Amino acid sequence: MNEKLLFWVPAILRFCLFIVFIGVVWYFLGTTVALAVTLLTMAIHGYLQLCYLYTLRIWLQHPNEQRLPNGWGVWTDLFAGLYRLHRDEAKNRAELAEWLARFRQAMSKLPNGLVIMDDVLFLEWCNDAAQQHLGLQLDRDKGMRVTNLVRHPAFTDYLILGRYEQPLTLTINGRKLVMQIIQFENRRQILVTHDETELERIDTMRRDFIANASHELRTPLTVINGFLEIALEQPDLDEKTRISHLRLMTEQGHRMQNLIGDMLTLTRLESTEYALRPEHVHMHVLLDTVLAEAKALSQGKHTITLAFDGPDIHGSPDEMRSALSNLASNAVRYTPDGGTIMLRWERCEYGAQFVVQDNGIGIAPEHIARLTERFYRVDKGKSRETHGTGLGLAIVRHVLLRHRGMLQIDSVPGRGSVFTAQFPVSILIETFVPSQG
Repeated sequence: MNEKLLFWVPAILRFCLFIVFIGVVWYFLGTTVALAVTLLTMAIHGYLQLCYLYTLRIWLQHPNEQRLPNGWGVWTDLFAGLYRLHRDEAKNRAELAEWLARFRQAMSKLPNGLVIMDDVLFLEWCNDAAQQHLGLQLDRDKGMRVTNLVRHPAFTDYLILGRYEQPLTLTINGRKLVMQIIQFENRRQILVTHDETELERIDTMRRDFIANASHELRTPLTVINGFLEIALEQPDLDEKTRISHLRLMTEQGHRMQNLIGDMLTLTRLESTEYALRPEHVHMHVLLDTVLAEAKALSQGKHTITLAFDGPDIHGSPDEMRSALSNLASNAVRYTPDGGTIMLRWERCEYGAQFVVQDNGIGIAPEHIARLTERFYRVDKGKSRETHGTGLGLAIVRHVLLRHRGMLQIDSVPGRGSVFTAQFPVSILIETFVPSQG
């Protein structure tokens, strides 16, 4: 109601003033002059309206927020209203563009791939994950048909047939991908891709771990149960046979105990809840212990030496002892009697390193990359003879990872191996006592 009054009251007042003005002219100057003034005023008024309409047309074609067209009467309000609408629209466009940029930035960081296509499967946009999963490049492939970019018969059938109730699982570019179409507009649809390659690898490792652990535990249990059955069925066994059976059962029991201990250690090292609590590791004391354990395992069958010329470190003493002892004990187990094993703790370009060098049986090159896998064995028969659990090098790898180190393996079959555990400068403590043992 107020808007109507604001429009009509000034218009009526202006019209009344014009009538009064014409009446005055008619009264003083006559009818002819009054008619001429009326026609002239109407012509000027019509011309001004046309000028304002032209100005409005030009402004609408090229709106300029900085320059507002001038007007008179109702045109002033009209131009002001249009300017406000234009300003609000520009503000809304800027906000929408900002939100769209934020949305695309957020979508680009998602681990799942997102591909936006139109109704005829032409690529409009995709995020970084989709480019990695499907081998796309947005700058290059935008506007191209997706089925021409990802050439796979099952993928093409899935998109064209429109059976989107169930996801599609494919292996593309060495990745196991789960894909599904989401229709969110009449003329657009989203392809979502999820990379399950790592999950598949972890699941395979889990299955292998369970299978290998079951196999490793089955052998000693079979031996123990077999001897127990013999003891029950033949209670009158002679003392020598009975002691031999007990000795074998004890060995197998220790083997199971070591295996379970290593499995628990490996599980703890892999757990995110078991945080590393670093402290001062006195390497001289720790390596003397490692040397003593290696000599005890060797029982005098090998020549074992230790050269110490390196700093202490900041880490976990128990984890370091476990890792370095595994490296030393492996050298003892896989070096024939009479062989030589050299242990060295020394500085290196990387920081510091523990080197275990032997002249044992060596390892073929095709096996080296897999040595740190759980239960991986180059020679299963030899591993059982040496009572290894198959988890030692996996424990070494995880300990080094927790200490920001790495394991390097060099080996020549028949000539021996060199295992090098390297540690970065960041965990070194510059206090050490050179020694030779």
